[in-house]
Order: sequence, then C-alpha cells, then structure tokens
Amino acid sequence: MTDKPAGWLSRITANRRDTDPVPVAVVHTPRRDDADPAEHSVTYAVRAAAAWSWRILVIAAAAALLGYLIITFKTVVVAFVVAILLAVLLEPVSTWLRKRLRFPRTLASAATLVGALLFVVGLLTAAGRSVIVGFADLADQAVQGFNELVSWLSDGPLGIDEQQLQTWLDEGLAQLESNSDALISGALAATTSVTQVITGAVIALFCLFFFLKDGRHIWQWFVRLAPARARERINEAGIRGWVTLGGYARTQILVAFVDAVGIGIGAWILGLPLVLPLATLVFLGSFIPIVGALVSGSVAVLVALVDQDVQTAVIMLAIVLLVQQIEGNVLQPWLMGNAVSLHPVAVLLAVTAGTGVAGVLGALLAVPIAAVVNTVVLYLHGHDKHPRVATDWHRPGGPPGTLFRSIEDSFERTTADPEEDRAAEHASVDASEPATRDAGPDREPGVGSGP
Repeated sequence: MTDKPAGWLSRITANRRDTDPVPVAVVHTPRRDDADPAEHSVTYAVRAAAAWSWRILVIAAAAALLGYLIITFKTVVVAFVVAILLAVLLEPVSTWLRKRLRFPRTLASAATLVGALLFVVGLLTAAGRSVIVGFADLADQAVQGFNELVSWLSDGPLGIDEQQLQTWLDEGLAQLESNSDALISGALAATTSVTQVITGAVIALFCLFFFLKDGRHIWQWFVRLAPARARERINEAGIRGWVTLGGYARTQILVAFVDAVGIGIGAWILGLPLVLPLATLVFLGSFIPIVGALVSGSVAVLVALVDQDVQTAVIMLAIVLLVQQIEGNVLQPWLMGNAVSLHPVAVLLAVTAGTGVAGVLGALLAVPIAAVVNTVVLYLHGHDKHPRVATDWHRPGGPPGTLFRSIEDSFERTTADPEEDRAAEHASVDASEPATRDAGPDREPGVGSGP
C-alpha cells in the first residue's frame, strides 16, 4: 500500500517545526524557605503605609523642631526676615548711588539706610500729629454718639428702661475695676513687647546695613556650604526667591498706596474726620492680606457711623468694598501675575500661622515668606517661574555661569581693601553697558547686594 503524499498544511507545519523552535516561558518562583517570613506575613498595603508613616513622622518632628526654634528665637528671626525684606526694597537705591554717584559701597549703604530712616520717621511724625489732634475730636463725638444710642434705646421702639440701662453700665464699670490687675499685667507685658521690638529693630538695622553692603558675599558663603554639585541649583533657586520677594514687596506697596488713596478720597468726599490717619491705617493694613483689609475697612465704616449717620456709614462701606474688589480682582493679578501667585487658602493659612508665631508682624511677613518658599520649591522640582532670569546679565546674584568663579574669588577677596572695593565698583558700573553683555560669562560685573 502506497503512502499518500503529505498535504500543504503538513508540509508548512513540518518546515516551521524544523526551523523555528518553540519558545518556552521560564518563570522564576522564589522558594518559600529563602524568603523573609515576616515580609510575606504582612500585606503590601500595610508595608507601604508603614513606610509612609515613619517618613511623615520624621518630617513632622523636623517641622516641629524648626517651629520651636523659630518661636524661641522669634525676635532674631523676625528681625532677620525684616532686614531681608527691606534690603530687597532699598537695594536699587544703594546700587544707584554706587553706579551713578560713584559712592563707595560702605557710604552708599549708610546713606540708603539713613535716608530710609528719615523718611519713615517723617511719615510717622506727620501721621501721628494728625492722629493725636483728630482723636480728641473723635473721642468727643464717640461720647456724644454713645449718649444718643442710650437715648434711642430708652425712647425708641425697644423701650428699654433708662434705669435698667444705667444698671448695666454700672455692672460694666464694676467688671472693669475688678479686672484692673489683669489690665496692669497686660501693660507690663506690653512693656516687655516694646523692649523686644526695640531689640529687634536694632538687629534688623544692623543686618540691613550689611545686607546692602555685602549681600552677595554673604550669599556666596552660604552657597559654599553646600556640596559642589548642588551649588548651581541652590544659587539659581535663591536668585529666583530674591526676585519673587522683590516683586511682591514693590507690588504690595503700590497696591497698598492705591487702597489708601481710594478709601482716603472716599472719606474726604463724605466729610469724615481723620482722613490722613484713616489712609495711613489702610496703607499699613493692606500688607496683611484678607485680615488687614477687613480691619482697616471696618475702622473707616465705624468712623463714618460715629461722626455722621447710618446712611453715610453704608456709603463708606460700599466705597471700601469697591476699592478692595478692584485691588483683589484687577491690581494684584495684573501687577503680580503668576510669579507670586498663591491660593487664597494658602494665604489664609500663612497669615494665621504667622500671627500665632509673631503677632501682627508675623502676619505681615507670612505671605512673602510663603511666596518665596513656593517659588524655590517649584524651581527645585523643575518649574521655573522666572525663566528670563536664566539669561539676564544684570540679575541679582551675578551673571549666569559665574558662580564658581565668584566662589573661588571669595576665598581670596578682602572686602576691607579700598582698592579692591573701588575696582569692584568700576566693574559694576561697566556691567551696565551694552558691551558687557557681549563679553560672555567670563566677565563678572562686580559685586552687588542680593543673593
């Protein structure tokens, strides 16, 4: 019997079987006796939660320690932060004195500091005199308004007995007299606070002078403490934090000025007293986001209520709300932009935390600190809020690509040498010329303040 020839499918299958080996999947199964019994007895979810937990505990402990140190040395910390903030504002003045008037670095820093002190003292003197004169009239009006309120409560629709009102007033005075010891203790505590304020002011002025004079030297010394591979990123992050702080401070001053002028003009049109003190209060209160605007606006409305009537107070309230809406929805987004943008929740939490640590001054400094931290952290994670700084030859901290040369020079540089200081000033002046930008990063335009 003859065998039948193989069909086409058999031939193809046979050829493929001869040429292509069939892959065999090899699965390596760990032996049970070689594995850690404790690791297999706990689920992956529990192991991951434990890993996260101890890391969170370490971070929380470090944050608690940092907060304890800040609260313990809050006078020094607040003075240091105030000095940095003032250095950001006054650094352009000091630079102008060095470049245009050829002042030595020490003289330019001293002149800037003295000029700022004279300006602040003059402003406080002018506003304080107006407050002292105006508050005497306001006190009389407040007494008159209180008497009218008592008369309205007794003769008005409520019909409260005048004798009952007098009884309530007597009880209030008795409570005030019984708490006189607590008031005296509060006065003593206020005296201690005044001492701390004076100490902090002296420290802040001392640090401010040297920030204006040797700001970049101080920053380079700090960068030198980091490993060499991390110095460039730390320097770039610090420069962006400095730019953010300067932008926030200058913009906030402009916004506060607009608020003060708007509410002051409204109070003047309504014929209210204490227009200048009210405008000054609004200007200072605008530096505390949310809370400051609420308090200063409430004072303006109360002055309108005491001095005139309810209708005037309602009009004053409308003016305050209008100015604050223009500030929050037009001025701040337009002037600050995305550089120092913070979510309102972050702003509120920062103000609350700053108030708990350092009172009113902490509330003033909380938002700029949060803005700087936000900018630095985002840059270290790859998001640059100031991309133009990377190629700006005149940025604070020196031109791009000159960090390591500046650090090497800082080991040999003697800042007390007058000849070196004059040479650095001439180099700084030359850096403002267009030819300097074409010279490349090998040429460094002197030493300036800032990071």
